[in-house]
Amino acid sequence: MRNRFSRQIILSGEADSLREFVRYNVKAGGDFSGADLPGLNMAGSVLATVKLASANLSGANFTCSDLSQASLVGANLTRAILIRSILSRADMTEANLTGADLTEADLKDARLINADLYWSNLTAANMTSADLSQTNLSKSNLTLAQLTDADLFWADLGGANLTLANLSRAVLTVANLSRAQLTMADLTGATLAGVDLTDADLTEANLTDADLTEANLSGTNLAGATLKGANLERSKR
Repeated sequence: MRNRFSRQIILSGEADSLREFVRYNVKAGGDFSGADLPGLNMAGSVLATVKLASANLSGANFTCSDLSQASLVGANLTRAILIRSILSRADMTEANLTGADLTEADLKDARLINADLYWSNLTAANMTSADLSQTNLSKSNLTLAQLTDADLFWADLGGANLTLANLSRAVLTVANLSRAQLTMADLTGATLAGVDLTDADLTEANLTDADLTEANLSGTNLAGATLKGANLERSKR
């Protein structure tokens, strides 16, 4: 079945039959790697362990769908709708999620290494223990996001909104947080060594026991921030 489904099927009005095919075959670990399925509507579907590596899913609708442990490596998910979807332990390495809506999505333990989430909506998303190293999250909305124990090594969060986000114990070594909004964010015990916080807003943020060694704090707003036990050795201010 691999690569059988194409844009022509979607445009020829057979989308409903395709949806039913996927729905009834995915339980056996269906492989749709490389498939061309723009605009596919699979809202509310159970798609656990499905293989969609390198698939074109731009504009697809996966609202409230179960994509746990799915393989989405290198998939095109630009402007995809993944509201309240389950993506726990999914592999989205190098996937393109530019402009995607992941509001309240469950991304616990997901792999998003080097993925592109530019201008995406991750409001209240659960990314606990997710691997977001080298991921592009610039201009993204991460308000109320759960990022406890997440790996954000070398991630780009420039201009991102992390208001009230939970980043406790997160690894943000050499990450870019310039001009990021971190008002009332929880960074307790977070590793921020070498991070760029130029012109970032950390008003009332909790940085208790955070490691800010060699961090760039030029223009950073720390009004009302808690810095008890924080390591500011060789930080630039």
